[in-house]
Amino acid sequence: MRRRGQDVQPIHIEGREIARTFWGKAWCQHLESFSDFENRLPRGRTYVRNGSVCHLEIGAGAVRALVQGSTLYEVTIGVAPLGARAWGAIKEKCTGQISSLLDLLQGRLSSGVMAIVSDRDQGLFPKPREISLDCSCPDWASMCKHVAAALYGVGARLDEKPELLFLLRGVDHQELITSHAEAAVQATVTQGKARRIAEADLAEIFGLELDPALAQAPAAPRRPSKKRGRKRKPSPKKRGRKRPKP
Repeated sequence: MRRRGQDVQPIHIEGREIARTFWGKAWCQHLESFSDFENRLPRGRTYVRNGSVCHLEIGAGAVRALVQGSTLYEVTIGVAPLGARAWGAIKEKCTGQISSLLDLLQGRLSSGVMAIVSDRDQGLFPKPREISLDCSCPDWASMCKHVAAALYGVGARLDEKPELLFLLRGVDHQELITSHAEAAVQATVTQGKARRIAEADLAEIFGLELDPALAQAPAAPRRPSKKRGRKRKPSPKKRGRKRPKP
């Protein structure tokens, strides 16, 4: 496949643990929490651990994988995009609680944020009704062992690239960081009036430290403008004739 120019992305599992980070573990635990999946998922653990997932690619709304069984099978997992209302609610709840994009992707989150994004019903992870499964193998079950291996492979891949979860759900993970700054700016804007950002707000939003002496210094009085014009020269006195003395 590589010789044919295809970008092959296999899943490598070291040891018995499929996922090690917050995002990978949360994905696997979320799927295992549903009775629709919990009885079928274990069939895929052996497959993903022994390297049978030869290729796994996560894109917008879909996961495509190649899993080795008696032959090489093609697996397609469709995932519905996260609704605008649900995404807006997550952003609102996380406002001001995530300090940086690096902390978000590395899973360095507070317990409150972790609970929000991994909530079983209102979090980032898809529910069974939002997932469609397809495999080219002859197994009649909608979730065969090849599909189950690919689902676990997603968890392993999120260990390396957690931003792919947001791509899969059709949302921008950077909005979780920028929403805090936008909310702080909107709080300082008054409708129909001149807008002014207070010194404290500037320091909070942009990280600026203002000199208190400059902030409290009164404005210099405005000097009245002087109109400059041309000075008129005094007109010369008219000379008259002197009268002769009588």
